[in-house]
Amino acid sequence: MAFSSGGNQGGPVSDINVTPLVDVMLVLLIIFMVTAPLVQAGIKVDLPNAEAPQMPVTETKLHITIGHEVATNLASPIAVWVGQDKVSVDNLGAVLRANAIIQRDHEAYVQADESVPYGIVVRVLAIMRTSGVEKLGIVTDPLTSQ
Repeated sequence: MAFSSGGNQGGPVSDINVTPLVDVMLVLLIIFMVTAPLVQAGIKVDLPNAEAPQMPVTETKLHITIGHEVATNLASPIAVWVGQDKVSVDNLGAVLRANAIIQRDHEAYVQADESVPYGIVVRVLAIMRTSGVEKLGIVTDPLTSQ
């Protein structure tokens, strides 16, 4: 005597098992939630802590200085120095693209006089970004205790 459950013996099962589908979707959701904050476009700026120790003098990274042509006259034109060489803002991109340190490290430090207009500093930063600088350090004076 054989027991039978009805007319469907050995035929295909029409029920879909959704448990593996839900498991895969939850894993994908977790992966996207974890990686989404990591994938952000923009300029990478490593701002130094004001209370950090001074940088060593033997630092081999390139320093870009933004200041006035004559230090005593605030109405003087803005000058940019790449290392010790003075360049114009319009020629800065070509100089940086030809610089071996920038092309090797893709990193530079910027120091700007506090009286330089913000728009000029932003323009220099944009030129640096399009010239291959990926990491940027902002050089500041250490805080003095009062």
